Amino acid sequence: MMATTWRLLKWLIVLAIVLLVAVVAVRTWQIQQGPPLELWHTYEPREMTTKEIDKADWQRYLAEEQRLMDDVRREVTDRLPDEAKVVANRYWSGSPIYPGKFATDWNRSYVMLPEGKPKGAVVLLHGLTDSPYSLRHIARRYRDDGFAAVAIRLPGHGTVPSGLATVEWEQWSAATRLAALEARRLAGPGTPLHVVGFSNGGALAMKYALDAIEDKTLPRPDHIILLSPMIGVTSLARFAGIFGWPALLPRFAKAAWLGIVTEFNPFKYNSFPVNGARQSSLVARVLQARIDAYARDGRLAELAPVLTFQSVVDFTVSTRAIVTALYDRLPKNGSELVLFDYNRNAKFGPLLRRTADTMLERMVPSPPRNYRLVVVVNETPTTPMVVARVTEPGATEETVRRLDLAYPSDVFSLSHLALPFPMDDSLYGLTPTTTEYGVNLGALATRGERGLLTVSLDSLVRMSANPFFSYLMQRIEADLPGRGAAASR
Repeated sequence: MMATTWRLLKWLIVLAIVLLVAVVAVRTWQIQQGPPLELWHTYEPREMTTKEIDKADWQRYLAEEQRLMDDVRREVTDRLPDEAKVVANRYWSGSPIYPGKFATDWNRSYVMLPEGKPKGAVVLLHGLTDSPYSLRHIARRYRDDGFAAVAIRLPGHGTVPSGLATVEWEQWSAATRLAALEARRLAGPGTPLHVVGFSNGGALAMKYALDAIEDKTLPRPDHIILLSPMIGVTSLARFAGIFGWPALLPRFAKAAWLGIVTEFNPFKYNSFPVNGARQSSLVARVLQARIDAYARDGRLAELAPVLTFQSVVDFTVSTRAIVTALYDRLPKNGSELVLFDYNRNAKFGPLLRRTADTMLERMVPSPPRNYRLVVVVNETPTTPMVVARVTEPGATEETVRRLDLAYPSDVFSLSHLALPFPMDDSLYGLTPTTTEYGVNLGALATRGERGLLTVSLDSLVRMSANPFFSYLMQRIEADLPGRGAAASR
């Protein structure tokens, strides 16, 4: 019996190895058929190491950031071959989307200061392949409410996609610590500190908040705001590093990339290196282990209230993990989870998955809960108008509040990308008010024939703005000093 079991185990191991090799081989073949690597894929800018960031102050970080931008211009922009000098390339200085020609290059770290002495400070952490642009609307609102806003460009971002090919997640954590120390310096001791994180930045924000409980030298956040946080990732992301193994051979250098795409977005990478996915997965795993340890020790009671905004439909992060791996473990500390349901009024009929109707119920446990749950959902399945269905901590009954907001008729859900952008955002909005960045990506109508556009339609069809952004900002402002949370709620 023992021998039979051992033989079966050996065959299963061999089968797993064969399947793994086959998957890697097929993916390598597919990526080899794609477009060639360009300068922005092969030039790797030198970022500050974790130790260097921990020893630096804000001005030193900005000086190194300027060096990075100068290096990219010299090594990439100034060396582009003629065939790469096209309007759809953000690295060509003659392109309308070249970031260097804008009044503000939002690929860089920035600070927004209010008039007079700040009454608090906020740290803003952008997502993977993203830039500080994504949180500029929230930063401005904090500034207008009297806060100093510090948005840091996380290492590997804002330059060239190959910047993510060698970055390590510890550099992101070090940059988060630096931004928090600068925010505390600007606002002074005794003032509230908020931390806002989007996507991968949400995982970094949560990790920082837990680190600050342990490390007394770090300023502890008084409030944590998460947008589409990467609390849980897909199983594929956990093993993303395996896909890059063939890149150890120069002939298969393209295997180090999950996608090689035209760089037509001035403030976000379109190409995606394997290492970026791997490092993001490592952050999520480290964070989950830290949450588990703090839950066992009863130390989550020391955590500040967490306010999270999340689309029920999210192709990038696990909405279920946000509930089960974070919120189900939180004590009654004033935390709140806001879920945006899909548009049940959308006329997509049989094209919707059969499981869509029960998606929300399967994600959220039955009340009572330790946190406040808000579900933004159609008032009825036959109207685009939405309501907020609210269940208070410890309660079993929900109350309903009309929001005077509606789903656009041609939108069937939000997306991972949409939450931090209002509908009139100049780049991602569906109804932009300006063309200051050379293109309105969110407003592009993608109906037509295949083969005409230089980019994949998949990169254009995801919802890129939030029709409920005003409600999101109301919820954030409710917890600012002098706002009065109860009245706003």
